[in-house]
Amino acid sequence: MAKSSRAPHKRRAAPPARPTTLEIAALGAGGDGVAVRDGVRHFVPLALPGETVVAVPRAASADGVACTLSAVERPSPERVAPICPAFGRCGGCSLQHWQGAARARWKRERVVVALGHRGFVDPPVAAVVTCPENTRRRATLALKGGRIGFREGAGHAVVAIDACPVLRPELSALIPPLRAALARLAGDAAVALTWTDTGADVVVRADATLGWEAREALAAFAAAHDLARLAWDFGHGPEPLAVARPPAMTFGGVAVPFPAASFLQPSAEGEAALRDAVLDGLGAAERVADLFCGLGTFALPVARRARRVFAADADGAAVRALAAGVAAAGLGGRVEVAARDLFRDPLSAAELDAFDAVVFDPPRAGAQAQARELAASAVPLVVAVSCNPASFARDARTLADGGYALERVTPVDQFPTNAHVELVAVFRR
Repeated sequence: MAKSSRAPHKRRAAPPARPTTLEIAALGAGGDGVAVRDGVRHFVPLALPGETVVAVPRAASADGVACTLSAVERPSPERVAPICPAFGRCGGCSLQHWQGAARARWKRERVVVALGHRGFVDPPVAAVVTCPENTRRRATLALKGGRIGFREGAGHAVVAIDACPVLRPELSALIPPLRAALARLAGDAAVALTWTDTGADVVVRADATLGWEAREALAAFAAAHDLARLAWDFGHGPEPLAVARPPAMTFGGVAVPFPAASFLQPSAEGEAALRDAVLDGLGAAERVADLFCGLGTFALPVARRARRVFAADADGAAVRALAAGVAAAGLGGRVEVAARDLFRDPLSAAELDAFDAVVFDPPRAGAQAQARELAASAVPLVVAVSCNPASFARDARTLADGGYALERVTPVDQFPTNAHVELVAVFRR
């Protein structure tokens, strides 16, 4: 067969997306502005309800069209100047440009809407308890190509920063010296910062190997900047390189050793708001189970008033640290600590019936299996703590179907500059 003399067909590049004018009707759960055009939802980061914006469509999915904000033609009166020069590029914050009271009302509404989707009509949701913006005591920075900061909002590139106004000043001040110390040693890395009762705990996660000279240099860096601990995680757990003061946290008057890069409530103020709501919900309960207990954020304050506390979590390091704190404080007769995967092995209804009240504070996925067992139990009082309104509402529906009444919900905003909201809810039968 003769070959065609025509030149091979070249596929034309798709024409660039054209800017489009959109009316922002609301904010989505992730904090993006939402507009509906021709029956299709368009998601526009950094846009606010009531604004007219120009946006460029970026990618389509079953949920709608993701866009990039090009211009704000008619700004909302609630739009304010962001507190950080990196805002808009850095993915760490998404709502710095929104006035605080409006932001708090929206976060309360997020909880109300999530519960409404699960059949709760006019749920008893209180006003949001808001924490100050510069009190965050933990964060994970990215290090790449000598740049240290947070990832972009819509990509993987690192937005370099010299400071972060959301962090506690002590942690923010460490960013430039960490960049200088790690640029030649770590390659690509994640740098976890936590402010503990004894000072800064820094964990570097990187594949890079460290010789003795590098180790000595990092130990000198830790001493120069008065770090409580500096550890390096090569992929098989943090290895301490320098420990000036063993990191610890105090809960309910009990000092608990802090395992490197463990979970901690983002701010002391937020922790206090959640703790007070939990204690208020428990009232005079004497036999309390704290499920997904972590380091004992709630279990130890509860133990100051309850006769018996059972605390369980799947995180072995956290459980061992809590047990050590309990033993050192002489609370072994009142506080029982257990390692248990409550997703795969929730406390059964029969086990739960030994308690007057149960507190549960699961990760974002919620406590679906444990909620089912609670619904089948005779426990008279349940206090739920959550960082995800959607999974909370699902578990609340399970409890309500099991005979519990939702008594009250207290939202707590530990992340004023982004879309996250946490809450404490009280259920009673």
